[in-house]
Amino acid sequence: MRVHAFTFNPFAENTYILIDDTTHECALVDPGCHTPGEQDTLRRFIADSNLTPTQLLLTHGHVDHVLGLDFAARTWNLTPQHHPADQETLRAVPLYAGIYGFGQVRLPEPTAPLLTPGTIRVGELELEVRFTPGHAPGHVVFYHEPTRRLIGGDMLFQGSVGRTDLPGGDFATLEASIREQLYTLPDEVVVYPGHGPTTTIGAEKRSNPFVRSV
Repeated sequence: MRVHAFTFNPFAENTYILIDDTTHECALVDPGCHTPGEQDTLRRFIADSNLTPTQLLLTHGHVDHVLGLDFAARTWNLTPQHHPADQETLRAVPLYAGIYGFGQVRLPEPTAPLLTPGTIRVGELELEVRFTPGHAPGHVVFYHEPTRRLIGGDMLFQGSVGRTDLPGGDFATLEASIREQLYTLPDEVVVYPGHGPTTTIGAEKRSNPFVRSV
C-alpha cells in the first residue's frame, strides 16, 4: 500500500489517498479539501496518477475531516462510509460549520455504514477497520497489516492525542481505545494521523505524555 497525504483547510487536516499500485485503485480518507484550489489539487493528483477511486472513507465526522466529502462523492461517484455511531457527529456539521468561517457545508446522501470489526478492500489491498471511540463516538482507524501502516484519524499524534472536549468525546474512552486497539499493534507500525507528522506505535508507547504504555 502506498500512502499519499495532503494537508488541507485552516485546521491543517491530513487527507490521505491509499493506493494499490497493482490495480491503480485507491481509497480517499477524510477529504478535508475546502477551497476550489484544494479540490483541484486532489483532482489533478488522482488524474495525473491514473488512479481510480473506489472507496470514500471517514475516520470520523468532524468538520475539518469532511469539508471535501460532497465534492469527492460527486466527482468520483462514491458513497461515503462511516461508523453508524458517528451519524449524529456528521449530521451536526452544517449546523456549526459557519462558526469556523466555512459557510454552508453540503453533505452527500446517502452514506453507508462502516461496521467493526470488518475489512475494506481497495484493489488487492485489505484494510482492517478498528473501532476507536473517544475523540468522537464513532471514530475508526484503518490498518494495513502487510505494510504495518495505520491511518489513525484524530486518536494518536506525535506526542499527543485527540481532544476530548467536543460533543461525544471522553478521555477515558479514548485512552482505552488507544491501549486496546493501537498499542496492541507492533511497535514498528507507522501512524498517519489526522494532523501533524507521522509517528510510530513504539515511539508513542515510550514517550507519549498522555497515554503511556503500561
